[in-house]
Amino acid sequence: MYAYILKRLLLMIPTLFGVMLISFVVIQFVPGGPVEQMISQLRGEQHSEASSGSLYQGARGLSKEQLEQLKSLYGFDKPAYERFLLMMKNYVLFDFGESYFHNRSVMELVFSKLPVSISLGLWTFLLTYLTCIPLGIAKAVRDGSRFDVSTSTLILIGYAIPGFVLGIFLLVLFGGGSFWNFFPLRGLVSDHWAELSWYAKVVDYLWHMVLPITAMMVGSFALMTMLTKNSFLEEIRKQYVLTARVKGLGENQVLYKHVFRNAIIPLVTGFPGAFIAAFFTGSLLIETVFSLDGLGLLSYESVIKRDYPVVLGTLYVFTLLGLIAKLLADLSYVLIDPRIQFGKID
Repeated sequence: MYAYILKRLLLMIPTLFGVMLISFVVIQFVPGGPVEQMISQLRGEQHSEASSGSLYQGARGLSKEQLEQLKSLYGFDKPAYERFLLMMKNYVLFDFGESYFHNRSVMELVFSKLPVSISLGLWTFLLTYLTCIPLGIAKAVRDGSRFDVSTSTLILIGYAIPGFVLGIFLLVLFGGGSFWNFFPLRGLVSDHWAELSWYAKVVDYLWHMVLPITAMMVGSFALMTMLTKNSFLEEIRKQYVLTARVKGLGENQVLYKHVFRNAIIPLVTGFPGAFIAAFFTGSLLIETVFSLDGLGLLSYESVIKRDYPVVLGTLYVFTLLGLIAKLLADLSYVLIDPRIQFGKID
């Protein structure tokens, strides 16, 4: 097993390097970089993708010395390969540089957005698992019943509704639109949050989270619930369950002592990836609808403004975390089911 872990850790290096290399190469061909945008700002012009094909065409009115100063400011005075190697050297040391447009370090900028993303991701993760697993088990036990059919219909309808559409509907219905004013329209907390007592702060925070979490959760119900149901149905129909019933064991003993341990494997092995993603998740549309300034909005603005340190720095961190989460998911198979031996897998 230790050899397998070492092998996987070593494979992360070329994988991470390849992802960053491809992303860096693609970025080189994207028009409208930070130099062109700064030139447009200096000239008082609105930047346009169609007119940014040539750097010098967009730099009319600026001297060659001024242009070289701008390129040096953003590090574009070096060849592309040299910039990439320097970037990877810094990234290994977790030095992601500073944002071109926020005048803050990339890590500081990301950490400032994390409260929103953690709130959205972690609550969605917890509530989805805590709701869908019991619901999926109940549907498996009552397979084909009216309860099974009606709940399947409801969760499939929820799956078909985009989260941002549901968010707008909830705001209109419960956020002071044309109907009721039960929940706040925007923000993670109220403007006077700092003046509240600790208990009132918790209530205020949770009150603000109800609508955005609901909008994000509903769409994820279908996949997790049906996965749980199908996993339990597959185990319930196996021979060892029939044997346990013949021995006189009660249905709860059969379900939770025998079936549960085997059926839960596909769900539990997804915990590491889902849990890590919960801390760095971002939903641009949900954040926009509910006026939440999180990683989703930061990523979108960084791409639009060609803020390369933010784009590439966050990509590096997310890719690394994704690879680690995949390794943890594989290792969780062994912890849950000792019959799996990685030493026998090529």
